[in-house]
Amino acid sequence: MKDAPKPESTAGVPLAVTEANAGQGVGASRAVPLWATLITTFFGIGRLRPGPGTWGSAATVVLWAALSHALAPSLRVPAAIALALLVTLVGIPAATQVARGSGMKDPQFVVIDEVAGQLVALIAVPLAWKSFLAGFILFRVFDIVKPPPVRQLEAIPEGAGIVLDDVAAGLYALATMHLLLHFGLLI
Repeated sequence: MKDAPKPESTAGVPLAVTEANAGQGVGASRAVPLWATLITTFFGIGRLRPGPGTWGSAATVVLWAALSHALAPSLRVPAAIALALLVTLVGIPAATQVARGSGMKDPQFVVIDEVAGQLVALIAVPLAWKSFLAGFILFRVFDIVKPPPVRQLEAIPEGAGIVLDDVAAGLYALATMHLLLHFGLLI
């Protein structure tokens, strides 16, 4: 079987931009902007195997733990909310570009949705390894299980569907986390 011909427009374009299109066949000849590839793969973390979504979530927890420790306590909650909102708002158009360019509804290497959802799950949690681990596990479980209406959000077209279902999974994880904290089960 022959490989699909590479589009001529990729000459001189960085590999990161054209890699999303590789092997996708007819209809996937659109070049993906480099900014979209960098954002959606969370600067390459989405290329790690196995389980790129788990790698994206783990990297988010580690980076948030480092950042939150550097912030004044009064800034942590607003910073977590602002960062989750920013990642969501930037992630949606980036994921749309990559989905269109790759010809896939939700490419496996797109992990900006996990970054957004994981950040939501960590809003207003104590800076402790138990909280970070519980937030990580809870988010991954809700992201994989996709209870209603999380699964239904996947039906939203393009980047919005890719990102918003993970944000919803993050909200489930956040609610569960705060219930565990409220009842003293996580201290």
